Amino acid sequence: MDLEERVRAEGLDPGRWSNGPGDRYAAHDHAYDKVIVVERGSITFRLGTGEAVELDEGDRLDLPAGTIHEALVGAAGVACLEAHRPAGAISAVVRHAAGSW
Repeated sequence: MDLEERVRAEGLDPGRWSNGPGDRYAAHDHAYDKVIVVERGSITFRLGTGEAVELDEGDRLDLPAGTIHEALVGAAGVACLEAHRPAGAISAVVRHAAGSW
C-alpha cells in the first residue's frame, strides 16, 4: 500500500503540496489537527517549545490544533501529503518513522 492509500485507509482525504530547497514557513498554528506525510525529500518543523522534528521520506507528523510551528525545507525540496482532522482528534505531537505507522 502506498503512502496515500495508507492515509486514506484512516478515513482521511489528503491533499498534496511541495516546496523547493530552503523554503521556510514562519511560525504559525492552525485551528484544526493536521497529519503530514513526506512523500519525497525532507522538512524540519520547529515547535514553539524549541523542539525540532525532522521528517524524511515516509515519515509522518501528527500535529494537534493550536501547536505553534515553523518549518524549513531540506536541500532536495519536499513533497507532502496533508490531511486535516477536527481539533481534539490528535492529543499530542507525534513523529512516526517511515514504516511504523
